[in-house]
Amino acid sequence: MATQKITSSSTAEYFSKNLQQVGFSSQTKAVLTTLKESVDNALDACEDGGLLPEVSVEIEKLGAGSLKSADKIRIKVEDNGPGIHADMIAAVFGEYLASSKFGRGRCSRGQQGIGISAATTWAQLTNAQGALVISKTKDMRKAVKAFVEVDIKHNKGVLKNRETIDWDRPTGVSVEFVIDGRIMLNGEGGLLSYLNGTALVNPHLTLKYKLPDEEWQTIERVSNVIPQIPGATEPHPHTMKLGEFIAHSHLFGRMKASAWLRKGFSRVSDGSIAEIKKAGLKSSLLEKHVDALAEPDFRGIYTAIQNTPLMAPSTRSVLTIGEEALSKAVSRLGSVDFFSVVTRKPTICDFKPVEVEVAVARMLDSKQYDPESGVTVLRFANRVPLQFDKSACAIVKAIETVNWRAYGLQQPKDSIPLGPYVVAVSVVSPFIKFKNASKETIDASDELVEEIRRALIQAGQRLSRHIRREEKANALEEKLRYIEQFCPILVEGICRITKASDSRKKKAEEGIIKILGRDAREAEKDLKEAHESLEEHLESGAVKRASGDEDVIDTHMEHLKVGKQEAPRAAAKRLAKISEKPVALSKSAKAGKSKKSVTPANQEVFDFAKSAGGRK
Repeated sequence: MATQKITSSSTAEYFSKNLQQVGFSSQTKAVLTTLKESVDNALDACEDGGLLPEVSVEIEKLGAGSLKSADKIRIKVEDNGPGIHADMIAAVFGEYLASSKFGRGRCSRGQQGIGISAATTWAQLTNAQGALVISKTKDMRKAVKAFVEVDIKHNKGVLKNRETIDWDRPTGVSVEFVIDGRIMLNGEGGLLSYLNGTALVNPHLTLKYKLPDEEWQTIERVSNVIPQIPGATEPHPHTMKLGEFIAHSHLFGRMKASAWLRKGFSRVSDGSIAEIKKAGLKSSLLEKHVDALAEPDFRGIYTAIQNTPLMAPSTRSVLTIGEEALSKAVSRLGSVDFFSVVTRKPTICDFKPVEVEVAVARMLDSKQYDPESGVTVLRFANRVPLQFDKSACAIVKAIETVNWRAYGLQQPKDSIPLGPYVVAVSVVSPFIKFKNASKETIDASDELVEEIRRALIQAGQRLSRHIRREEKANALEEKLRYIEQFCPILVEGICRITKASDSRKKKAEEGIIKILGRDAREAEKDLKEAHESLEEHLESGAVKRASGDEDVIDTHMEHLKVGKQEAPRAAAKRLAKISEKPVALSKSAKAGKSKKSVTPANQEVFDFAKSAGGRK
């Protein structure tokens, strides 16, 4: 039998035949993945350039596609980033595993340089045309426009029809794909779900988008703070397998093994190396150069390190959205009745630094959020929405392990809770372990699930306190309503039986009102009216401020707000009376010389402030 010839394939050739592994397993996924990879690149570029991102998305149907039951769809994404140099355009959009972020250990959205090249390949396979790219950097007088295609045999990007053009923006990138696919707007894999989710975890983003048969929509930024992406962190030796450990050494060349351990890994110091020696490692082995070590030498060093306790990795490499920014972004979900935002301190899960943030919101729009269906779960990894394979994700598993019934929500056994709620969970780490290359779901390790669970419990406790306060207030109001309904009948009957006078009957009715607290509402209303009246006088200049009397006016205003020292209704009437009188300060009062130089109206303010305990 003749020996078959062994052939080798390029990375591009492999992925072109297995695009389902990177998010192109269906026509619906193809549209979403193409959009997601383009937007991710735009956001990363803007943040690396220190710019507040302004991203424009345009999607339209052009007719029937070449595949069965497919539409021909144009997807265009523009940004205001620093742009891509002309010599790098082909590598960025047409070469697999060509990325400045590959293996750097940063909390960036893109990691491997696969997604955008896969989108170019899909456009090339379904429409016989790659990506149309326009790019301009600050050093370029004109923009460069060209088609980028993938040389599948050699894994190289190829530029076609390159030209220079005038462009209406100083810097930025525009990328346009024409692909076969199907558009889905809502639901787990919907375009709107992705766009709204991206805006939620990127509060510094201004997003403009136009979807088929719709007008342009704009989501304005709610934060002007550009996230500072922490620097890259080296891997922890306890997270690596032997093969990875050996491959990692090849990046350092001719260097002593002891120096390689200190520079190539996190949490390996001189003290750690001393501990490694105590574990049985020979000092002579650490003095050898890395490129001179044999496989048994690496195995010995690796085994000694695994048997040596080391400090957990630093958590400085993780990125936090922040409770304030996330709280502002939650308001963009729609009509929110209540929300709770929790940001956990960075921690270590599976020897990797992790940051978990959770937002739980109760929605008022019952049409969009069915009270009888499961809560809407929004999952994010490194500030990118995850929209497929939800059931296997660590985030969903953590939600299912929480006893939401204890916090006032309905929950079937071993499932997500029910109700018009949105549960958003963001996981940020330079080493997120995805289950596949398309980054659709996070591997559910026990430590990560437990960390997410703790954040959810904190948010659930805050929600529970709010729900209990609501229930208590509703129960009290229901009791007061019954008393208010039947007590007048009771008073009427008792007065008729006892033949009480009308004045006695009136006092009884007023007493009931006082007990119910309804008179407090009237007093608050009077105080509010008096407050507004005085503010109008202050703004119109009827009450003039001067250096010698500012404290008096401020005390007057503060007393209006607090309403202390006097009965609320009497205070309201008195303050309303004072506010009607123009306060004109004399020259000596303006100079701050004498209290006696004020007008009668101003004297009344002094007297009132004095009775309230304020300063003269």
